[in-house]
Amino acid sequence: MSEKRKVIVYIAASLDGFIAKPNDNLDFLNMVDREGEDYGYFKFIEDIDTVILGRKTYDWVMTKVDVFPHADKEAYVITRTSRQAIGKTQFYTGDLKALISELRNRAGKNIFVDGGAEVVNELWRMDLIDEIIISIIPIVVGAGVSLFSNNIPERKLQLLSSKRFESGLVQVHYNVKQH
Repeated sequence: MSEKRKVIVYIAASLDGFIAKPNDNLDFLNMVDREGEDYGYFKFIEDIDTVILGRKTYDWVMTKVDVFPHADKEAYVITRTSRQAIGKTQFYTGDLKALISELRNRAGKNIFVDGGAEVVNELWRMDLIDEIIISIIPIVVGAGVSLFSNNIPERKLQLLSSKRFESGLVQVHYNVKQH
């Protein structure tokens, strides 16, 4: 088998660590919208063939679009309620650790964790995240959905890269040291 597939969180957050304002409001992300600037997303997504996200995130996305943006990839929506698959999108009700183990043991590209906070925190608690890329939006929103919950395990990180953009967004990419 080739190199082990990495589980990578790629997410945006306010400077104070919120991925959404109250009522799942993401309008603060618009402040960094720039014509022709994708903040490395398209390069990142080239190395991804599997996406994991929570049901609330999936439902929110589907209120904004007609077609799931990751419909071309193998996708797992983590949920407590069984649903019929839609194309390559599975609604997964099983054990998250077992899913990650199964995916890592298959040949393929990296695995993108697209949110939300509940899924990120659960994977963090289980020490299943290999890398995390956070696009820090230059705003303090004060309240909302926090990227990290209280009482998650401490992890030492290794900075792989950081990049400053003209919009004021700063993107940090860390290796999450596995023990």
